[in-house]
Amino acid sequence: MTTTAQTTRTTTAAFGALIGAGAIATIAASAATMTVAAAGHAAGISLDVSGAPIPVAGFGVLTAVFSSIGVLLAVLLSRFARRPRRAFVRTTVALTVLSLVPDVLADAGTATRALLMLTHLVAAAIVIPAVARRLAA
Repeated sequence: MTTTAQTTRTTTAAFGALIGAGAIATIAASAATMTVAAAGHAAGISLDVSGAPIPVAGFGVLTAVFSSIGVLLAVLLSRFARRPRRAFVRTTVALTVLSLVPDVLADAGTATRALLMLTHLVAAAIVIPAVARRLAA
């Protein structure tokens, strides 16, 4: 019985640490993408896609939404994957690459497309390692 209780506490603590690290990384990535977007806009890069401007706060909101989905993915992989860290990194890197496709195809200038892609890469560079560190190898 004692072993079961310790295993349960360890699993709960691991989930808590994973979610906590994911939340901190999500907040950091959201702030970073808004900073990159604001800096690009201040440097004269348009944030218009198909004639509609993307608000700087929109970068942070979408980063938070998709990073949270990534944390949920990590939680599920930690529970069901044999090698959760490896599965998470491979999956999220593939998803990051796929997330660049709409940016490449966007009805926007080259500089705007590059800025959009940069925000995806900045968010991934913050969230993926922070969450992966909390997963079992």
